[in-house]
Amino acid sequence: MSQATKRKHVVKEVLGDFVVPTENQQIVKVTGSRGNNLHETVTAQGEMFLVSMPTKFRKNIWIKRGDYVIVDPIEEGEKVKAEISSILYKDHIVYLQERHLWPEGFMIENKTNQQKQEENDSGEKDEKEASASDSDNDDDLFVNTNRCTYQYSESEDEEDSDAQDEEHAK
Repeated sequence: MSQATKRKHVVKEVLGDFVVPTENQQIVKVTGSRGNNLHETVTAQGEMFLVSMPTKFRKNIWIKRGDYVIVDPIEEGEKVKAEISSILYKDHIVYLQERHLWPEGFMIENKTNQQKQEENDSGEKDEKEASASDSDNDDDLFVNTNRCTYQYSESEDEEDSDAQDEEHAK
């Protein structure tokens, strides 16, 4: 099987299948990447441990801090205690919440994230309305941080030019 075909099947599996965790599987949140296909995770109860990414996901699927995954425990693992079996996206999370399979510890977190997102959405609407009424505002323009910024004052320029004009007149 070619690399492109493999990637296509893996992506289709991850995005299309709505997986329900079995008795020994667990839903965890990724808190960071430790390199070498290891990720630090936290459970709904607050337990932290490392999980490994299986070879079928490597270079095909990426996960980042804040994503949720379903893991299979590794009994003989000391530091790495589980292996990722499935990656959960928004649709998967909603599906699990509707089936009441989502851990309670993550429910509170999702509610606060939704409230923050709603506040941001209302704030963006207010900003759009304000920017529509004030079209002379240049605050939303891109600022290149690699260049020095100079502060110009129009009043100083006018006074300097007036003073120079008076000196030339004398």
